[in-house]
Amino acid sequence: MTTRTPQELAVPVRGGDLAVAHWPGEGPAVIALHGITGNSLSFGAVAERLGDADLYAPDQRGPAGSAPNPAPVRLTAHVEVVLALLDHLGPRQALLLGHSLGAFTTAVAAARHSDRFPRVVLVDGGLGFPIPGGADIDEVIESVIGPAMRRLRATFPDRDAYRALFRAHPAFAAHWGPHVEAYVDRDLAGEAPAMRSSCALDAVRADGAGPIGDPETLGAIHRPEVRGTLLWAERGVMDEPQGLYDEERLAAGGLPPDRIVTRRVDGTNHYTILFAEHATAAVADAVRAELKLM
Repeated sequence: MTTRTPQELAVPVRGGDLAVAHWPGEGPAVIALHGITGNSLSFGAVAERLGDADLYAPDQRGPAGSAPNPAPVRLTAHVEVVLALLDHLGPRQALLLGHSLGAFTTAVAAARHSDRFPRVVLVDGGLGFPIPGGADIDEVIESVIGPAMRRLRATFPDRDAYRALFRAHPAFAAHWGPHVEAYVDRDLAGEAPAMRSSCALDAVRADGAGPIGDPETLGAIHRPEVRGTLLWAERGVMDEPQGLYDEERLAAGGLPPDRIVTRRVDGTNHYTILFAEHATAAVADAVRAELKLM
């Protein structure tokens, strides 16, 4: 497997430049959207599996290299940024690959602009379930990604301390390697001895509300325009046995198998579905299969 080093692009979009990692290739365009506290290098290991695909992974507004949003916005604003990215790149169409929150953005983008994003690959995200009436959205977000939220409030004396936090994380401990380290390093901002995650806490709150409380975000995957594959991890965000999805939850979601194929990736959790060798192979295979249908 050939190592692919990404180029760094600065793409002008409304509100400031969008930082984009680009793994050049002669194949069709693929745009990859990371999770709620992730960054473009979430897809470094997948890029190596994709061979000649022309892969673009932006840092969504808030984390890593992109200009921040001037204020918290609805998740649908990310869709317009992705559309602007495609317009800038030139191709009429691209396959969208989204992980976690990026999968929800992917579904909304495909529902709104199916002529531009005719096929999708959703990775451990995209299918949401409404919260009970009266539930506190902040509490729900905290219950799902509590450790990540606490990380955003913390400061770290140096890069090694930040890496150590991830090395000890149950989801990453057994999978530490160059791709995970690059992903972690890209997130760190500031100067010693008060370094911190580049993710903006207010932006995370605003984005996280979409998959649990916004009707358009919740309904996007059920729109007939959204067609593709949903890959789901066997285990959860802290490597716990219960993942975000299981057979019962997917059945309750009522996704038509002729429109959305669902497939479990065994031996993975919410994060390592993008880093474990067998998982990146599964993601790459899904991308190739969907590209053939465009």
